[in-house]
Amino acid sequence: MITIALSKGRLFDESVRLLTDAGLDCSELEQPSRKLIFYTPDEQVRLVLVKPSDVPTYVEYGIADAGIVGKDVLMEEGRSLYEMLDLKYGRCRIVVAGFPEKRDTWITRAYTRVATKYPNIAKSYFSSQDKTVEIIKLNGSVELGPLTGLSDVIIDIVESGRTLKENGLVVLDEICPISARLVVNRISLKTKNTEIRSLINNIQRMLEEKKT
Repeated sequence: MITIALSKGRLFDESVRLLTDAGLDCSELEQPSRKLIFYTPDEQVRLVLVKPSDVPTYVEYGIADAGIVGKDVLMEEGRSLYEMLDLKYGRCRIVVAGFPEKRDTWITRAYTRVATKYPNIAKSYFSSQDKTVEIIKLNGSVELGPLTGLSDVIIDIVESGRTLKENGLVVLDEICPISARLVVNRISLKTKNTEIRSLINNIQRMLEEKKT
């Protein structure tokens, strides 16, 4: 049996469709329930529902053999695991955002405060810019940072940009595009190679069929 950790939230529905298309019977996941652990009818696959930021932890420690999670989480967590496939959904961007009047001046300021849910990504980005900043970790709506004067800019995920626009903010710089990824535990790839490679191959074949 292999265990797959699935992100609750915005990636969940598409992840269930992906696994179903790849040949797994995920019908139990489609029923209303508060359960967190599910099994395919043949009990060859266990599916564990976890908070997105916990997926890399479960996979790294081998509690889950594989997982589906956003690239943003992988960048932030920096866990030791294998990133096997770009699943091509859940596409967003990690950006620096702020007020329009800061478009040409924010990067040249001697001191900048940055509000974000992703302090490690922010630290890496600004280090690459050779810029010293104060990073303020927030767990809620980071758009409030500039609106309340807590920060000069924010680093956050943007999909349509609607939330930024409604709060008078704009994208100042794009850090990178992100999407859902399939990750695998390093040891599991050796000890359960047949099962995991079969899953990877089925998903990869399905993704290729969608392109044609």
